[in-house]
Amino acid sequence: MSGARPIYLDYAATTPVDPRVAAAMNECLGLQGDFGNPSSGHAYGRSAARRVAAARAQLAALVGCASEEVVFTSGATEADNLAIFGAARAPAGAGRHLVTARTEHRAVLDPMRRLEKEGFEVTWLSPRADGRIDPDAVRAALRPDTRLVSIMHVNNETGVINDVAAIGATCRERNVLLHCDAAQSVGRLEIDLRRQAIDLLSISAHKLCGPKGIGALVVRPAARPRLAPQLLGGGQERGLRAGTLATHQIVGFGVAAEIAAIEREHEARRLGALRERLWQSLQGLGGVHLNGAGSERVAAILNVSFEGVEGESLVTGLPELALSTGSACSSASAEPSHVLRALGRSTELAQSSLRLSLGRFTTEADVEAAASAIARELYRLRSLAGTAGASPGDSGAGSGEDSGLSPLAWQYFRTAPCAGSLAGTAGPVVCGEAGGESAGTRVRIWLEIEGDSVTAARFQAYGCPHTLAVTAWVVEQLPGRRRATLVPGDPAGWAAVLDVPVEKLGRLFVVEDALQACLREWQARA
Repeated sequence: MSGARPIYLDYAATTPVDPRVAAAMNECLGLQGDFGNPSSGHAYGRSAARRVAAARAQLAALVGCASEEVVFTSGATEADNLAIFGAARAPAGAGRHLVTARTEHRAVLDPMRRLEKEGFEVTWLSPRADGRIDPDAVRAALRPDTRLVSIMHVNNETGVINDVAAIGATCRERNVLLHCDAAQSVGRLEIDLRRQAIDLLSISAHKLCGPKGIGALVVRPAARPRLAPQLLGGGQERGLRAGTLATHQIVGFGVAAEIAAIEREHEARRLGALRERLWQSLQGLGGVHLNGAGSERVAAILNVSFEGVEGESLVTGLPELALSTGSACSSASAEPSHVLRALGRSTELAQSSLRLSLGRFTTEADVEAAASAIARELYRLRSLAGTAGASPGDSGAGSGEDSGLSPLAWQYFRTAPCAGSLAGTAGPVVCGEAGGESAGTRVRIWLEIEGDSVTAARFQAYGCPHTLAVTAWVVEQLPGRRRATLVPGDPAGWAAVLDVPVEKLGRLFVVEDALQACLREWQARA
C-alpha cells in the first residue's frame, strides 16, 4: 500500500482500543499503578480489587444487571463455552436436549457439536428468509427434556437482530435457560436484563473499543445453580471461573462499557446514516443483494453479495479496504459462509459477499472511498468474466503488498493484459472454455489464427486471484505460437513462475483445459 494504511471497515471482527480505555489500562500496569492481584489482602491487592469492582459495576450498568451477576472471562468465546457446557453438565436440572440455530457463531456451534458427540440431542433451527430466528420455531422445538436454548442477539455476519425478548418469554414459560451471545449487540443496542428474560449473556470487550482477551458471562440468579464451572483452581468469580483476574484488562473493559453507555444512541444514529449511504451507493451497481433485507439490523453492519464476481478476487482487488468476505479464501476449496448459506444464498453469492462493519472512528470520507473502490473492482472483475462493461475508473489499487500474491502475480491480476473477446474479428477465431461459476473457476480463451500460427489471443475468466493472474500470463504468451506447441508449459510450471500456492494448483488445470478446448476446435478446422 506504499505506506498508506487501509480504511478499516471490520469493526465486527474487532475494534481499535479507545484512547480513554488505553489510558485507564495503563494506570494498572506499572509499579506506581494498581497492578496488584485482586485476590491479595495487602494494599496493592485491595486497590486492584476496588478497580475491578468499579469495572464490574460499569459493565452491569450497561446491560441492566447486578454487579455480582457479572463473571469475567477471557472473552465471548469462553463465555459461550461456559454457558453451554456449564448448563449441559450441571448436576442441577434434567434433560439432554439443547436448541440452537444454524446461524450462530462457531463459539456456539462447536460446543453444541461436541455435546452431540457426548450423547446430547441438539435441535438446529434454520432462519427465516430475512435471517431471523422465528420465536415460534423455538417454541415448537422445546421439549420436556430441553435444558438450554442458545440464540444470538445480533448475527455477527448480517447484523440481523433476533427477537430475544419473545424467545426469552417462551423459554421462561417452560423453565428452560436462554443463553444469548451478545458480542455484537452490547454497546450497540439497548439491553436491560431487568426487563428481558435472558438467563446467560456473553459479552466481549474488544467489540466495544476495549481490549482483547477479556469478556464476561452475565449469570442471572435463577441460572446460577444450573451452571457448572469449567475452569477450576482458585475460586475466583464466585466459583464459576477460576484464575487470577487481569486487572488492567478488566478496568479497560469497564471504561469501554461506560463510554458505550454514554455514546450508544448518538453512535447508532450516526452509523445508521453512514450504513445507508454506503448501501445506496452499492445498490446502484446492479446485481447486488442485501443480506438480511426485510429484517431489523444493527446500524454498524452491512452485508452484501455481488453477482458475477468471485469473492476472493473481489477482496484481493481492494487492498485499500480492510473488510471481511463470505468465504474461507485461504483454503483450496473455499467454504462459503454457513450463515449466508442458511439464509438460502447460493454458494456463488455466499462466497462473493462482503461484510462492511462500521465503528467509532469511521467517517463519511471512509464510506465514500469504500463505495468508489468497490464499484471500480466490481466493474473490473465483471469485465474480466465477460458479464459487464469495462471499469469506469482507474484500475490501479495500491501495490498489493498485503494481497497474498507475488509481485508478478499481482501485476497480472491487476492489469490483466489480453483481457476481452475476439468476437466479431474478421479473421478466423477459435474459442475454448472450461469450468463454471458453480465450480468457482471458469476460463474462456479466444485465438485468432492465420495458417498454423496464433496472431492474437484474448480471455475472459472468473476465479480466484491466482487463477486470473495465471490466465492473463498464459494468454499473453500465445501470440506467435504454432498449433503443435500451443500450450506454453503446464500448470506446475505456471505456478512456479507466479508463485502460486500448492493448494491453488488444481484450479490452474481449468486454464489448461480451456487451451486444450481451443486446440481441439483448431484441429477440427484443419
